Amino acid sequence: MPPSPAASPSPAPSTNPEHTRQLRRVAFSGLLGTAVEFYDFLVYGTVAALVFGELFFPGADPAVGTIAAFGTFAAGYVARPVGGILFGHFGDRLGRKSMLLLTMGLMGGASFLIGLLPTYDAIGVWAPVLLITLRVLQGIAIGGEWGGATLMVVEHAGERRRGLWSSFTQMGAPLGSLISAAVVALVSTLPKDQFTAWGWRVPFLLSVVLLGVGLFVRLKVVESPLFAEVKKDRAEARLPILDVLRRPRPVLLACCVGIGAFTAQSLLTSYLIAYATGIGYARPQVLTALTVSAAVALVVLPCASTLSDRVGRRPVVLAGAVLSAATAFPVLALVDSKSPGALILAVVLGHGIAQSLMYGPLGALFSEMFGTRVRYTGASLGYQGATLVGAGFSPMIAGSLVAGSGNSTPVALLLCGGSLITALTVWFVRETSRTSISGTAADISGTPHTEEITA
Repeated sequence: MPPSPAASPSPAPSTNPEHTRQLRRVAFSGLLGTAVEFYDFLVYGTVAALVFGELFFPGADPAVGTIAAFGTFAAGYVARPVGGILFGHFGDRLGRKSMLLLTMGLMGGASFLIGLLPTYDAIGVWAPVLLITLRVLQGIAIGGEWGGATLMVVEHAGERRRGLWSSFTQMGAPLGSLISAAVVALVSTLPKDQFTAWGWRVPFLLSVVLLGVGLFVRLKVVESPLFAEVKKDRAEARLPILDVLRRPRPVLLACCVGIGAFTAQSLLTSYLIAYATGIGYARPQVLTALTVSAAVALVVLPCASTLSDRVGRRPVVLAGAVLSAATAFPVLALVDSKSPGALILAVVLGHGIAQSLMYGPLGALFSEMFGTRVRYTGASLGYQGATLVGAGFSPMIAGSLVAGSGNSTPVALLLCGGSLITALTVWFVRETSRTSISGTAADISGTPHTEEITA
């Protein structure tokens, strides 16, 4: 394992009451805003598994329709790196806060319009075209959301507890999943014909309410202090993406470190709905398992992130990756048992615990890998690249392979493979939990921060 850089002195946490209040406000804004964005993004995957095949891709074999529906799901992930680059550029040039307001508005608007879309029976081929277009807009929005929300918290947090405070943003994903699963479970109690006719629209239309609450909270936070200092010293215009790609190793490492977490997330949430209902589980049973898993993740994520402040980011991520790989086949065997209790255990173990251990420290880790001038772009590109590779295509690949093999072995192999990529990559990453993010600390590749290189 490569040696860690020498720890830099860590200043004592601020005792300024106003700073503490602002930090809490920023953390709550990150939690709520990210939850709203992930609710909008993940509710699509849930509904796609249930009805999008027949509503937007009719006339196809049911398996083909499901694969086509997950193809539009993948389109959102393909767009996420574009959003990371776009909003990262302006976030590094103009500020974090304004980009967060824009991403939330774009996501909420796209989700609301999906709830209003006519189906294939009403407008023909334009229905899937419009669905894919709105899904791409969702992907662009969430591609810019995570980086800005995470950096706002990390750059307000000081040096000692970046993992703990960044966990609030990380908790937005399971909280959004919890809300989306609960809402879809509620509307799924409708008779099948009513759910297919109009019930599926309700979760998307509700996003406008969540959007209003999220925007209200975000308007009250102040800009990142580290960005404000860097903006004062900016002497010339830069293209952050070119600065980041000039030394691509940190981005590539970040992408590979995140693959395991996002492979587990997509296979054990969105794809699991289609797979489990296909082998005989009732929809409420599957949604209950996802709800329990999300609740467990809300506990494990802050614990894992806080632990990473004490023992380092790498050991926690590595532990999650090893656990995920070791339990991949047992988890799918539990799902295949067709026992509702075993299904809950499987999702809690694979997603609520193992995936959360991998995912929890990523907010702080990715933020610590880049200098302030390019942090939004670099962290977003690494994170969204990981989601594209790990989550974007996994459900579609799994659906195709399961349709051909008739068993869950391909799903277990994909889950195990993604986790092993994370475990192997962690060995090439330097520990960053004790380095400063405001000065001259080295990045995880052992070279100076990108902002130093390009200064």
